[in-house]
Amino acid sequence: MKMRAAIVSRSLQAFIRVRPSMSMSSRCFSMQTPLSDQPRTMKIENGEKVQPTYSPQEMTRRQDMIRQHMETAGLDACVFTSYHNVYYFSDFLYCKFGRNYAYIVTPEKAISVSACIDYGQPWRRTFGENIVYTDWHKDNFFHAVKQELGDAKHVGLEFDVVPIDEYTKFSEALPNAKFTDVGESTMRMRMIKSNEEIELIKQGARIADLGGEAIKNVITEGVREHEVALAGTDAMVREIARTYPHQELRDTWVWFQSGINTDGAHNPVTSRQLQKGDILSMNCFPIVQGHYVALERTLFCDHVPSDRHMELWEINCMVHRRGIELIKPGVKCCDIAHELNEIYRKHGLLGYRIFGYGHSFGVINHYYGREAGLELREHVETVLQPNMVISMEPHITIPEGEPGAGAYREHDILVIKEDSTENITKFPFGPEHNVVKN
Repeated sequence: MKMRAAIVSRSLQAFIRVRPSMSMSSRCFSMQTPLSDQPRTMKIENGEKVQPTYSPQEMTRRQDMIRQHMETAGLDACVFTSYHNVYYFSDFLYCKFGRNYAYIVTPEKAISVSACIDYGQPWRRTFGENIVYTDWHKDNFFHAVKQELGDAKHVGLEFDVVPIDEYTKFSEALPNAKFTDVGESTMRMRMIKSNEEIELIKQGARIADLGGEAIKNVITEGVREHEVALAGTDAMVREIARTYPHQELRDTWVWFQSGINTDGAHNPVTSRQLQKGDILSMNCFPIVQGHYVALERTLFCDHVPSDRHMELWEINCMVHRRGIELIKPGVKCCDIAHELNEIYRKHGLLGYRIFGYGHSFGVINHYYGREAGLELREHVETVLQPNMVISMEPHITIPEGEPGAGAYREHDILVIKEDSTENITKFPFGPEHNVVKN
């Protein structure tokens, strides 16, 4: 066994020598080195930097925003640990799997902190430097953060995503530092999209429409929900790969629900077979390098089963159309919600509404992220501004046993411009288009 270990160690060290661009200590692979002497951090620059999602100018703009905030708030550094902010400021989207990740920004540098299990991929994707922490010692992540922050006295953390035990470890690693929340301020930054980000979101909306068409083409009596969902997911992943051949492919999915499964907007796919007259909810989510885009539609399989179903669908489409009209620059989110409430109230349906009327887009996902300051809810007083991107998605659920049972939901994405609004969702909605007869 000792001989085999020595051979493996020598082979790996030789591998490192023929790749001089990889800056790291070969001792991390040595099976002869005592555990106490194994490195806690290292640099792994394996290969070449990949084609980024955004231009250097765009990434510099984002880092300039946070540095300006740091100067105003008197911060020495920011340590971002959320998926959304690490990605937004670095272009590196990590896979947590129980480990910690960060992006550290100071006035002089920006560096991602990643686990050794990811090897050179974080460095290849990071706009800036990268440091890797190993598994050889407990809490090497916090050691790496302390190593990079030095004697920083005032540090920004995202209080909304830092659990109490991690906050305690940050405090122990940096005993002389004061911590200030930067979660709210960075959310406000992300709410205003650059032209580059808006173009990516527009491409995502186009791809979502293609996923919707693929789904509509396979809807028929007897097919199972998961088979329908797979058709949409497959179409979207292939189009993302074609449009962005340099990007990673991850997280794209479809929620396709039928019958009672439509009652919740985020209900998972099942193997239920579609039946004639079923109400259907189609939800397409193409994720382009961490950017959430959505297409959601109400459909019926073969026919609308009752006059009440048709009436409810038409009312929800009425709310949807009015909502699209109300989304304009200068309008408060809460005012839109209040006016749409009145339409539902007039028809006796306000109590069947189960969530807000719309939300922001960008670096969000069903796993992470949300820009809660840009949601169409009664308590949100944010004023719509140019370069915001927001959805209109009215939803009502009628419980089983009541006439017209099922959920009704439509969803379009709108880009706010200087004096107008652009609807970037093209897939049609309503009874004229989405009673599917195959």
